[in-house]
Formats: sequence, C-alpha cells, structure tokens
Amino acid sequence: MRKQARKGGGSAGGPPNGRGSGRGGRPGKKRWIDYPRSGKSGFRRWLPSWKLVLSLFLAFFGGSVAAVGLAYALVQVPDEKVPLQIQSNVYYWADGTEMARTGNENQQLVELSQISRSAQDAVIAAENDTFRNDSGIDPKGIARAVYKMATGGETQGGSTITQQYVKNVYLSQDQTLSRKAKEFFITLKVNGEKSKEQILTGYLNTSWFGRGATGIQAAAQAYYGIDASKVDVCQGAMLAGLLKGAGLYDPSLSKANHERMVSRWNWILDRMVTTKVLSADDRAKCKDFPEPIEVKTATKTTGEITYMIQMANQYVTTKDPTITTAALDRGGYEIRTTFQKDKVDALKKAVDDFSAATLKPDTREKDKFVQVGAASVLPNDGAIVAIYGGPGSENGHYTNNADGSVLVGSTFKPFVLAAAMEDGVLTKNGPDGKPAKISVNSRYLADDMAQIYRADGSKAIGDDGQPYHQRNSDPGNKGYVTLRTAMQWSYNVPFVQLGQDVGGDKVVAMAEKLGLRKQTLAGADTLTLPLGTSTPSSVRMASAYSVFAAHGQQTDPYSVSLLKFHGKEQPNFTKPTPKTALDPAVADTITDVLQNAAKNGTGSKTNELGFPVAGKTGTTDDSVSAWFVGYTPSLSTAVGMWRDDVSPKEKQPDGSTKPDERLDLRGVGGKAEVHGGDYPAEIFTRYMKMVGPGNPRNFTPPTTTWGTEVDSSGAPATASPSASASASASASASASASPSEQAPSQSADPSPSESTRPTGKPSGKPSSSPGSSPSCLFDLCANGGTTNGGTTGGTGAGGTSPSPSSGTGGGRNGGTTAGTTTGTTGQ
Repeated sequence: MRKQARKGGGSAGGPPNGRGSGRGGRPGKKRWIDYPRSGKSGFRRWLPSWKLVLSLFLAFFGGSVAAVGLAYALVQVPDEKVPLQIQSNVYYWADGTEMARTGNENQQLVELSQISRSAQDAVIAAENDTFRNDSGIDPKGIARAVYKMATGGETQGGSTITQQYVKNVYLSQDQTLSRKAKEFFITLKVNGEKSKEQILTGYLNTSWFGRGATGIQAAAQAYYGIDASKVDVCQGAMLAGLLKGAGLYDPSLSKANHERMVSRWNWILDRMVTTKVLSADDRAKCKDFPEPIEVKTATKTTGEITYMIQMANQYVTTKDPTITTAALDRGGYEIRTTFQKDKVDALKKAVDDFSAATLKPDTREKDKFVQVGAASVLPNDGAIVAIYGGPGSENGHYTNNADGSVLVGSTFKPFVLAAAMEDGVLTKNGPDGKPAKISVNSRYLADDMAQIYRADGSKAIGDDGQPYHQRNSDPGNKGYVTLRTAMQWSYNVPFVQLGQDVGGDKVVAMAEKLGLRKQTLAGADTLTLPLGTSTPSSVRMASAYSVFAAHGQQTDPYSVSLLKFHGKEQPNFTKPTPKTALDPAVADTITDVLQNAAKNGTGSKTNELGFPVAGKTGTTDDSVSAWFVGYTPSLSTAVGMWRDDVSPKEKQPDGSTKPDERLDLRGVGGKAEVHGGDYPAEIFTRYMKMVGPGNPRNFTPPTTTWGTEVDSSGAPATASPSASASASASASASASASPSEQAPSQSADPSPSESTRPTGKPSGKPSSSPGSSPSCLFDLCANGGTTNGGTTGGTGAGGTSPSPSSGTGGGRNGGTTAGTTTGTTGQ
C-alpha cells in the first residue's frame, strides 16, 4: 500500500510531484513557464532551471539579432554628393521683433580626384591613420562617449573618419544614447556599402574648417585662396589641424590659437612620416608654418548687427558647450537677444555724431585709426542692451570693440575704494581686531611724486630696485585730501597708496566679485594696479559699475535670453541670478562719491544732461586709451577710446603678418592730450541725451555713514607748522595756479597743518596679507613718511628728476606700467 501510494496514488499530504489535481482527482494542467518552480521550496523555488535560462537566452539573442537586422535594413545611407541642408538662424531684438537672419552657404562639393593627395594623407594622419584598413567602428571611442554622457562629462565624437562623416551628415546635436545607436548602425552600413574613397570624399565635403567653410574646397579658398587640388603638404597639414576645432586652432584668431596650431601642424607632419605617407626629406621642406591669408568675411549683416550676432553666438557656445560654432553655422536656431534697438541706434548715433564733429582723418593724420568700444548694461539684471563694436564689417572692421581688451586707467579706482571699505586697511585695526573698514572721508597724501609705502611702513620698491614715487596727472603738492576729493580730481598718489594699504590681493578679489575676469586683471603685486593697468572690456566695465547702481547686487552680463533649436526651447539660458557683492551702504556711498566726480570733478561734461549721473574718467600711460564709465539708477554705460593701426601689413620674413599697432591718442581732434573727461565723456553725454535717465531718475542717497576715518600710513600724529608749511604753501600756490585742481563747488581740503590727523597705527595684529607686518614694526607709521616726501623731480610734462629715486616726469597721461620708480595716470 505504501509503495502504491508513492507511485501515483493521492494522499492526505497533497498531490504527487507537486502538481495540483483537477476535477475528479486528475492531474493539473502543466504551466508554460514553470516559474516560480513548483515542487520546490525555499530559495530553490525562485532559482530558475537551466532549461528556463537557456530558453530566455535564446529568445533574447534571437530578438536582438532580429532587431539589429531590422535596424540595419531600415537605416538610410547618406549621399556624399548631396550638400548639407544649411538653414538660417533667426536673431531677435529684446522686444521679440526680428533683427536678422543668417545662413552660411559656403559649401562646395568636389570629387576626391579634385583634392590633392597631400591634403588627403594629412587628414588621415591627423584623424584616423588606420582609415584605409579599419572597419569604420572604434569600440573604445563609442564606449568612452557613452561613459561621458552617462557621467555628465564633456561629450566626445566618433574617433574614426567614417563615424565623423556620419555625424557630420546627421545634424542633430542631441548627445543621447539613441543618437549613438543610430550612428553605430549607419556607420556599419556605410562601411559595408561604400568604398573608402567614397567615405573620404563625403567626410572632406561635409567637415567644418572654420571661417564659415564647410568642406575642404571652401576651406582651401578661405585660408589660402586656392583650390583643394593645389593644396601642398604644408598647407594640407594646417587644414587638417583645423578639424580638431577651428575655434581653438584657427591661427588667425589669437596668439594662443597660433601656438596651438603650430604645435599640431608639426605633430601632423611628423605623424605623416611615421605612417610612411611622407618622406623625411619632404617633411624637412615644411620648415616655415604656412600662414593663412587674411579673413575675407562674407556677411549679409551690416553695422552693429554683425557685432551683436558675434556676441550672441559667443555667449551661446560658452553657455552650452554642446552647441559648437559648426552647429551654429549650419543653422536652425532662433536666438532672442537682450539688445534694445533704440539704445543700439542711439549709441551708434552718438559715436557717429562725435566723429563727424571732431575727427578729420582726411586732413589730420592723428585722427586716423581712432577706435571706440562701448556697451550698456541693466543694473540688477545683467542684460547687455546696447553695444558699439565699430563702424561695421562692411567697412572692413570685423573685431567687436565692445568686447576688446584695452587698459582702463583711472576708471579702476572705484574698485580700490570698494575693497578698502569692504575689507579694510592693514594699517589700522578696528575694535574687532580686523583691518579697519575706512570711510571716504579718510585723508591720504596727494602730493605729486610722493613716496609710496607698503602696508608695513617700509618703502615700496620699483622694478629698478629704487624707492617708488608716484606721479599725479598734474604737478604740485595737494597735501592730505579725502578719498572723496581724490576721486573727484582723479589724484593717483592716494589710490596707489590705498592699494598698498588694502593689499593687492584684496583689490583683485574685489574686482572679480564685481564681475571682472581674472585673466584681464593685472597682478596683485603690481604697484600701479589701482591706476587701471588691467584690460577689461567695455561690457565688463559697464557691468562692474552697475553693481554700484544696484545697491551692491552683482549679475553676470548676458546677451541671450531665449534659445530654440528647430522650435524646441533649449535649457541653460535663463536669466542669471543676482548675488550680493557689496554691502548696500558701501555701494550707495561709492555712488555718492562718483556723483560728485561726475558733477564737480573730471566728469563735469555730463552736467549738460540735466539729470544726475555717477561716473569716473580714465586715461592711461602715454595716452594709450581714454575712458568714461557712468550710470544712472537704471543704466550703466562704458565708453573706451584708443587708436589701432589696422592698415594692411606686409608679410614678415617668416611669413607672418605684423599685428595691428596700438597708437597713442595725443593730437586726436587737435587736442595735445586726450583724457577720459574729453571725448569718451562727450560720447556718453550725447548718448544719454537720447536715451534719458530712465526710471527711477534719482539715486538713493546713503542712509548711513560707512567706516572709520583713517589716514594713510606715514601721516604724522599731529601736524607741525614747520613740518608742513612747504606742503601747505605749495598746495595753496598750486590751487591758485591751476583751476583744474580746485573743485568749483567746495573748498580744497586743508593741508596737514590745518587739522590733526590720527597716526594710522594699527591697534593690534592685522590680518595676514602678502607684504604686511604682524604688528606695527611701524616706527615709520608715525614719522617715517613725510608730508611731501618724494616730491622732487616732478616738473610737469617731460620734466626730468635729478634724483634717481624720483624718476622721470610724466605729464597728463595714464596708468603707469608696473614697478617703475615713478607712475603717471590721467583723469
């Protein structure tokens, strides 16, 4: 009975073999997939059988093969003889009305026989030296690209010529796995159905070489003015180098680009020797780099629109690195800019009217090559609403002056004052033991040719190893003046000394907080950093001053507010978020100081406006440039002027072209000297007359007095008549002799003999800074600096000093170069 039960009979314990019984005790129906496994218990119930695993594997493998086969069959191979579909980009003004349409159609298709073998071999050596023998797929390259996409790293393209050709033809810029899959299948089919010659022809006809050139025929014309069939091995290596990215390797764009390209050019030639497509003897013939011809820009845009499109494109490619210049050239984008047509037109008219009234380049040699760069930015927003980049590409001017790099002179001084007010001076500590945050009523020595001291009280030393003396724009001794007055008349000595007291590192950090780029700033150890030896653009200067107008809120400047590609809005183009850069009281106090400078000082030309503006003039060493940066509560504008000899240059012996020469402004418009308060302030005033003050019309006055009154280090504890009589007499004589040194609406500051000043000794240990002392080793703090020390030798323009430590005379020009024993700057 027991045996019979085990063999098949039912029992009270359940059905035999784990199968359920049907009606009448018949066995249950067997499942198609036995999972979870019946008749098993515990973890074995969930462990699939080998039959199930094998079945699933075969089903997956078969399905995958079928899917791959279907995808391979359905994918279409591009025709290398069909031009790329290059679309227009549409640019809009800030109000949404259309500004311009651009479309680059510079693509010329040629057969492989019309491309020199040297150019072909150079491209293969540079991009894919196994091209003639490989399968067209680089598994490592694909895996690397997928990994970069998955981890959010910088995307990378296919590494074989076949893959790059496929990517050229499929224009989507989406960096997705689905796109990589499509490229994979197309590459397989292309490699199976087309010959290597056809693939190479397609690649060379669809690749982007910069200068708006798609295809090697267009590139040969753009860079060398010849057909692709005539490109020699030296030129071919240069063109091949552009395929790595013309924005970084076009040698005509910048010195850094030139250096990168020469290095890559040599590498490609050496690679050609290694791969045995070029002999060592022929390689040796490429000794001199083949410099390309000058850019011949063909554009449908004119006037300022060319520069605005350049700026918008640059912003797009910087904001979203996946959008390349090549992608923009191929079109399909809708770009809403921040530019306001009325302000752009007004700024251009201001420059044109000034030029017509003042400059006579046909009869006055000094009036030739005058350049103006200007920009307007909205405070507390960052939108760039207007630029003046030059007379227009249709007049042969392709560089955007509004984004150029020119010495900014004394317009840098407000940044030094901001650092002193926010971070304090190392020469005195506050009650909290930190550097004292000073007020604008602090008095600093303003005597021409005064000795400059480091924060520890020792004498500052110039590059020649001699004590450094700073020159003002005018000779004479002004005695001790408040920082407000020093800003009003743009005295140099007080701000160079203030820069030492604050610390160059703090000044540079403040400039960066206000939005200036580090790479445009002079070194922190530069003695004349406060005098504007840095080279920010007009856009950045207008943006930095807008922080004062916005009560301390800094917003990065931007030129694009909306971007669409094929109708789809792209991310990453939202308005930048404001951030606090200055205490509102500091910003409002500096605005008050700059209002005084504009109304009663070197910027008084702006009084013609009839509404309040704040601003600062700037002139640089040897009259290289002149500036005015001014603002109302609702608009900040920077205007720079300089001269560049942009006339055609002869080729140098090495084949290179001599760069444009920076000329001085002396004699422009018939003026012996040109200051920021002259022509730049005039252009600003003409412009603001047209656009008005905006809303609100008036500035918010400071609601509190900021900081502690601290004198410059070296000031005597109490001024004795004997010690300062000469300084006082000199200051008085100078004031009566030169009206420009006397404010029209207030009396000059008293000389040291007329008031008792604190010593400037720190009350304790100041915070660490390069060159500072941990405490006042300051035997010099109280009596080391004389009231008129170092004033010998400053005898006006061109005057020389009998003392080596006093250096040469200067005159009314701009920010000195770093480390000389004397310095000059203008107003």
